[in-house]
Amino acid sequence: MDLTSLIKAKIRDIPDFPKSGILFKDITPLLQDREAFRRVIDCLAERYRPEKIDDIVAIESRGFIFGSALAYKLGAAFVPVRKKGKLPHQTVDASYELEYGTAEIEIHTDGVKKGNRVVVIDDLLATGGTAEATCALVEKVGGKVVECAFVVELAFLKGRDKLKNREIFSLVQY
Repeated sequence: MDLTSLIKAKIRDIPDFPKSGILFKDITPLLQDREAFRRVIDCLAERYRPEKIDDIVAIESRGFIFGSALAYKLGAAFVPVRKKGKLPHQTVDASYELEYGTAEIEIHTDGVKKGNRVVVIDDLLATGGTAEATCALVEKVGGKVVECAFVVELAFLKGRDKLKNREIFSLVQY
């Protein structure tokens, strides 16, 4: 089975989660299938190995799953981006718009060295606000975002529009 079909077969739709009217794309079955998960990480590693990536910057929390495995596979550093107040050392933060307000994320000031080549990764691209704020944080601490990577892209939410000046890669689109 090709990778796109495999991923789609392993993503479970949960209606009305976390609230009425939302169709949640649950990646848990993908993570539980060792072959599918391995193929996702191998595909991402193959894409980024020639790019000589220094850091994988992953967005809390499901991005950590894919980001840490990819960092290991590439021999790159793993850098977490978390909700404000969750990182223990000196940080810089960025806020972004949600459909119901704003949120803030942060990165350690020493998380990415100046000039490092970075892939920003998360499980899913929706509206793009979190990913764009993460890219801004990477650049604020001196890194260069090579590309933003996602396992799933909800194209109908137009997250690419928010990331219009960024290179974007997603394995499956809905």
